[in-house]
Amino acid sequence: MSPEQIKRMREVVDHVSDYAEQLEKGWKVETTDGEVKLVMMSPNLPHTTNVDAFREQIREQTPDVSAVNDTDMTDPVTGLEKVPDLMAFPTADVDPQAESVDPRTVLLVVEIVSKGNPKNDLVTKVEDYPRMGIPLYIVVDPRDGAIVVHSEPKEGPDGLRYRSSVPYEFGDTVPAGRWTFDTSGLVRYR
Repeated sequence: MSPEQIKRMREVVDHVSDYAEQLEKGWKVETTDGEVKLVMMSPNLPHTTNVDAFREQIREQTPDVSAVNDTDMTDPVTGLEKVPDLMAFPTADVDPQAESVDPRTVLLVVEIVSKGNPKNDLVTKVEDYPRMGIPLYIVVDPRDGAIVVHSEPKEGPDGLRYRSSVPYEFGDTVPAGRWTFDTSGLVRYR
């Protein structure tokens, strides 16, 4: 996208975000390749429990890293905007008063696959996050107890993609970058 297209998309995102704040239930705005999507946030207890399990372990293992959820992440390079379930970044590298986090400061993103829109986490974000500079992307799927750690974003004949995707299951010890996650406490959907 050209800088002018990114600017225009930013204006649309701001407008739709203002609208989303007026709605009764929680909504978030995300973009992918020129599309602006209004996505309903409907975290259930398994979703929230799983996010908390990762957040607590990030904080325990790396006290200098902030682990936040449901916070805007806007890429000034690609114009893409996401609201990850959980992202971790060096606390000192992000202005706590900023409206959005620059994804190029983010060390890790964790997404909990939703029942209603699994394609967003399993396909769209697997394509978008390496383009946004996210070095590690963990996908947690409570539908079947699967976990995949995507890493090593590199250019190839098919574009910028994660070149390593390692599968795990709930209960495994999962190494990811500077962290080792105990997943025995993760909760599956009914």
